[in-house]
Amino acid sequence: MKSNKKMGLTRTALALTVAGLAGAAGAQISDNVVRIGVLTDMSGSFSQFSGQGSVVAAQLAIDDCLANECKGLKIELLSADHQNKTDLALAKAREWADVNKVDAYADMVNSAVALAMQNLAVQKDKAALFAGGPVRLTSEDCQPERSVQWMWDTYSQTAAAVKGIAKPGQSWYFVTVDYAYGNAAAAEARKQLEALGAKVLGEAKHPLNSSDMSSQVIAAQQSKADVVAFVNSGADSANAIKSAKEFQLGNAQSLAAFFPTVYEIKGVGLDQAKGLRFPESFYWDIDDGTRRFGKRFMDVYKKGPPSLTHAGVYSSVYHYLKAVAATKSDDARTVVRKMHEIPIKDDVVRNAKLRADGRMIHDYYYFRVKTPQESKGPWDLYALEKTLPGEEVFLPQKDSQCKVFKTASR
Repeated sequence: MKSNKKMGLTRTALALTVAGLAGAAGAQISDNVVRIGVLTDMSGSFSQFSGQGSVVAAQLAIDDCLANECKGLKIELLSADHQNKTDLALAKAREWADVNKVDAYADMVNSAVALAMQNLAVQKDKAALFAGGPVRLTSEDCQPERSVQWMWDTYSQTAAAVKGIAKPGQSWYFVTVDYAYGNAAAAEARKQLEALGAKVLGEAKHPLNSSDMSSQVIAAQQSKADVVAFVNSGADSANAIKSAKEFQLGNAQSLAAFFPTVYEIKGVGLDQAKGLRFPESFYWDIDDGTRRFGKRFMDVYKKGPPSLTHAGVYSSVYHYLKAVAATKSDDARTVVRKMHEIPIKDDVVRNAKLRADGRMIHDYYYFRVKTPQESKGPWDLYALEKTLPGEEVFLPQKDSQCKVFKTASR
């Protein structure tokens, strides 16, 4: 698959047309084509764990559905680089809706982009398939008739990170990226740590895409906190881990991370990242299903295994297409309603269900980075420490501010 780095380029998915079925299946599908737009970061700090890999994942989902539930449908896949700029993301999304007749948006990595796209999906009456993002997407800003949130959110990453390592009386210090995701995650972590009887000694913030974190790491070291937690992601997470090794931060303090991925860990190297503990909602080497998906992905992508975002794009797009096939419609509300009704089953997620607010609940995992001696291959990076049931890490329904629960309680 060729890289698509320019906005506006489209790729037509393999379309299997079966005589007699195509007309029937397309009867309620506008212009007889289902179109999915992957709006992602192709070149910035999130590009390794989203970007072109998300396009590959969406294509795999399309191929799988065309070979099974979606036989007879015509499906097109579009992709664009939003460059982590909300105005560019919205401009491309509007063009896709008005000109290209896109039916669903997928990925939408970057918290600010995701929140803006939630509103646009409502305005354009399109389905929004968020691989992750702020918990607000399925809480106070929820739009359960049109959007779903799949693999992770700021609450679940925080809850899993805290539940994986926190103890009463423990002291923490945060190194936090200063934008929507980092600030939301750090604020939530404070609440959860306080509830467990732990305390936060301080916090050092850094801008997005920060190459030098020496001052933040030194501040964390001087705090003498029991745990230093990196509340960031992408290249920022990698730089924080490297700085910690440079200043020997992990020698006397435990290191935890809220959102690293296989690509950051691989880039940093096991010698520098060994012992780091963190949660992830997906890892390619959990079981036979994840390994099967991982191999298929790597056969196409070549650069490495699927990240949690890639897995989320695959699973959410596949489930969306199953609902399209079941309803024979591309109407956003009709399809999302069906997504709530049919079971979620694929090679990516375990014990999954779609809650009324659009939040997908599923198993989470807590890992430790392996030592070089433990690793048996180039992408054998994680040791599983515990599996966390989804009910323990996602925002409890009773705490959700989604309108669907408030309406139901009246």
